[in-house]
Amino acid sequence: MPKHELVLLKNMMQPGYTGSLADYEKTGGYQALRNALTKLAPTDVTATVMKSGLRGRGGAGFPTGVKWGFLPKDYQGPRYLCCNADESEPGTFKDRQLMERDPHQVLEGIVLACYAIGAQSAYIYIRGEMVLGSKILEHAIGEARAAGYIGQNIFGTGVTVDVWVHRGAGAYICGEETALLESLEGKRGLPRVKPPFPATHGLYNKPTVVNNVETLANLPHILSRGPEWFASIGSPPKSTGTRVFCVSGHVKRPGNYELPMGVTVRDLVFEHAGGMRSDKPMKAFIPGGASAPFLTPSHLDVKLDFESVAAAGSMLGSGGVTVMEEGTSMVWAALRLMEFFYHESCGKCSPCREGSSWLVQTMRRIMAKRGQMQDLETLTDLCKNIAGRTVCAFGDAEVAPIMSTLKHWRHEYVTLIQEAEAANLIRPESVGTRH
Repeated sequence: MPKHELVLLKNMMQPGYTGSLADYEKTGGYQALRNALTKLAPTDVTATVMKSGLRGRGGAGFPTGVKWGFLPKDYQGPRYLCCNADESEPGTFKDRQLMERDPHQVLEGIVLACYAIGAQSAYIYIRGEMVLGSKILEHAIGEARAAGYIGQNIFGTGVTVDVWVHRGAGAYICGEETALLESLEGKRGLPRVKPPFPATHGLYNKPTVVNNVETLANLPHILSRGPEWFASIGSPPKSTGTRVFCVSGHVKRPGNYELPMGVTVRDLVFEHAGGMRSDKPMKAFIPGGASAPFLTPSHLDVKLDFESVAAAGSMLGSGGVTVMEEGTSMVWAALRLMEFFYHESCGKCSPCREGSSWLVQTMRRIMAKRGQMQDLETLTDLCKNIAGRTVCAFGDAEVAPIMSTLKHWRHEYVTLIQEAEAANLIRPESVGTRH
């Protein structure tokens, strides 16, 4: 058993727990919702979440209560809540477990959030490949509706909240909140230019909040145990609560680990995930999903909280920690991620659409030992002309693997190019041509 208290994964760790409504109610499920709807005003719920310090668990880490507060106070029309369950970040698989193993925890959080922001309709936008998860959520919604936790006049309070599941079609970009909204409206999933922001012009051009699955799953616990309890966990004041870290790669025990924010990478990998798979030394790790820059073993004692990881030159992101052992080609690793981003680019912005193609071609040339020293300058220039020049953060994400591996393992690029030159694999007439 873990040395610390589990919060989000606690129920599913109990023997025989099925995730059914009956099992969830036995753990005190939906009591936080009952208390909030019968004893608290919507503004009290928002204030409680603000006081807890809860920040978004999807990637950006924006304070949840502050995000809710951006909705216009005097708007009388419909408002919407969208649960972002489009978990497509390579190395991230926490939301899937939360939805499949304890769906009512997520649903209770959704209804609480709807009450706080005044929304009567919530949509769960789930990744299209998660067929099992969507079926489990549909069944759980049916259970909750039949029990009076979802629907009209919940607990006789006059509050109405309906929840619907919408399956995506496999586009990574739809994890970006405005692309998600476009897809939900039946359009092609392309990010919107901001401003205006979803808080004022979101789904169907109405005030909308988009929150991640893990973020919403925390709400019942914050409302039932108090914001002070939540704020005492982790690295207060800016990184409070627990975090579900998804550990994958060259470790002995890959999986999801719920730990207080601020645990070090060393403790996560070597104590909880069992250490390196083949007892080779660690060479690199990604701390927050494929969009986060690579870090080195010198960063093993960095705390996994928002501020510490950012100070180390990366980001906590989605909490997907991918570990690589000595012997892994960092050029190959960067290329594999770059190929993913190239495939998933939506094509809206020229720097990303065109630049990703050139990045992949240049990286493939280097890996095939047909590279030239000038390719390193080309890669750097391309990355600088993509980052910060796109409508959404995708451009910054796709250059992170290349820029960080060039920073920490530039010698591996140089070695491949030198081997190409030594083997005379570069034909003079091919210089500057597009492959």
